[in-house]
Amino acid sequence: MMRTMNSERVVPIAGTFESLENFQRLFREHPVSIMIIEKRTGFFLFANPAAVQRYGYGVEEFLNLTADQVIERKEATLFFDGNLPLICQHRTKNGSVFQAASRYQEIFVEGVVAYLVFNDDHGAKDVAKLQNREQAELLNLASDAIMVHDLEHRLLFWNHGATRLYGWTVEDAVGLRTLDLFVREKIQMIEAGEQLIKDGSWSGQFSHATKDGREVIVSSRWTLVRDGDGYPTSVLTIDTDITETKKLESQFLRAQRLESLGTLAGGIAHDLNNILSPILMAASILRRPTMDPEDEQMLNIIESSAERGAGIVKQVLTFARGEGGDRLLLQPKYLVNELAKIIGQTFPKNIDIQTTLNPDLWTVIGDATQLHQVLLNLCVNARDALSSGGVLTVTAENLDIDEHFAQMHPGSSLGFYVALRVTDNGVGIPSETLDKIFDPFFTTKEVGKGTGLGLATVSGIVKSHGGFLSVKSVVGLGTTFSVFLPASKDAEVEQPVESVAVVDGHGELILVVDDEAPIREALVSTLTAHGYRAYTAEDGKDALAIYFQRRGEIDLVLTDLSMGEMDGIALVRALHKINPEVKVVVSSGHFHKESRAILGGLGVKVLLEKPYTAEKLLRTVGAQLTTLED
Repeated sequence: MMRTMNSERVVPIAGTFESLENFQRLFREHPVSIMIIEKRTGFFLFANPAAVQRYGYGVEEFLNLTADQVIERKEATLFFDGNLPLICQHRTKNGSVFQAASRYQEIFVEGVVAYLVFNDDHGAKDVAKLQNREQAELLNLASDAIMVHDLEHRLLFWNHGATRLYGWTVEDAVGLRTLDLFVREKIQMIEAGEQLIKDGSWSGQFSHATKDGREVIVSSRWTLVRDGDGYPTSVLTIDTDITETKKLESQFLRAQRLESLGTLAGGIAHDLNNILSPILMAASILRRPTMDPEDEQMLNIIESSAERGAGIVKQVLTFARGEGGDRLLLQPKYLVNELAKIIGQTFPKNIDIQTTLNPDLWTVIGDATQLHQVLLNLCVNARDALSSGGVLTVTAENLDIDEHFAQMHPGSSLGFYVALRVTDNGVGIPSETLDKIFDPFFTTKEVGKGTGLGLATVSGIVKSHGGFLSVKSVVGLGTTFSVFLPASKDAEVEQPVESVAVVDGHGELILVVDDEAPIREALVSTLTAHGYRAYTAEDGKDALAIYFQRRGEIDLVLTDLSMGEMDGIALVRALHKINPEVKVVVSSGHFHKESRAILGGLGVKVLLEKPYTAEKLLRTVGAQLTTLED
């Protein structure tokens, strides 16, 4: 029996039916559950046979129920007018629950306002699928790789972000196990899964492999997904590519390490060079024209080993701190000739060393010590490539770089350059290694035979001089390293001190100041053996007292920079107050830029870097005393 309609009269809103009988006749055969619900009271006014069958209530039972007893919905979504479906939970007479997509249309029927409701539980499934597709599309817009896999690591979902990161498409990935697809660290992955089951979530970093074999570092966050009964069913994974971030972090840590290395190297350089200096000078003192060949060979070993140690200290300092000496006008041919002399004496005899120099070679502005180090490093690499012997060629030529050359050599600029090349016909460098050779700490040599700093130092020095590098290599045929330095082609340069002949003294008095007794003794022995006289002082205060008493006799002061009581800078300042024309040579294992600037301002023109040979000492002293006589 149908309930009595309320006599409340309202203005029709959406549509009008003269009677419920007409409505029953119209929708009796419709396959979708259709109801009419009075808006004000919420009571059902009509339910078609499809609704009666779906919900299990008889027609009379339906008319004594309200919508709230059948449809679970929030107040905010009680009813609404529109074409969009409202998905709600619906309850049948036997207590089972299902989802249905309901469309509500406000109508006017038999004097009351009501809702015409179409309920389609199949439509709810379609809408849910649509919502799932929309959610999947949203996940595909994410830049991160978002995946879902079961507890056996088999992939169930794979978004576009995962395709962008790893390279496999959805069709490639879904159904496969992550452990077989891109995981490198399988043990760590399994351990992470065990922790996930225990805690419900996990986060960490992994090294994974892409489809094309590249390594990517990801920050991975896992969330355990459970079913309605609380049992684990799957894992939601979000992977963020942090490969570049890790590279930057590695570079930052490397920079910190190098900074620490520079601080440490600066601290030990003074002491280490103080040890090496007397060794080098003593080797020169002991050398005699009539020496036994075996003794001379031992002296050569001692001298070359000390020079190698000094070179390593200088290399570390140059690379770690990026500091060098003063930039002066230089003639590269002097550097090449000096280099050829050194490597000719120290490299294996089965290596044929050749030099080719442009007779009108232009000059460059640079640090002679650093540029010598560049050439020496390149020659040492060439020597190592010629383990069975061969030809090592050092060339220097003028080069006017035009637009065509600049396009072929990235990093170059138009202008005049001096090109220094070191070529060998050795084993060559493989193409996969060629891109890495200038990276700090990269080396192909065995442990203990290479630091990986040589070519990195070369690159840093060349760039600091405004130049650039190029390398060409063919495996089995050899390698050519080319160093291009900006030229000062119109300038003239004097012959360097290293090329000045060693001349013995004639009784000139040298005040030697150093807080290391072995160095003082080696200096005095070297100077007196070559016609000089010497006074010694342990520190700046002692030296100042001696100079004050003997200032009329002392021709030159040779002082260390770093001393306890009074350092070299303080001593030079004090000496200038006594005698503004005093000649001073300052030595140190490492000159900071600040020290160079201060000493230059005090008129000190010659800085002698430790360790130095007796030959270099005598050349420096001789050049200064010659200037004094002039």
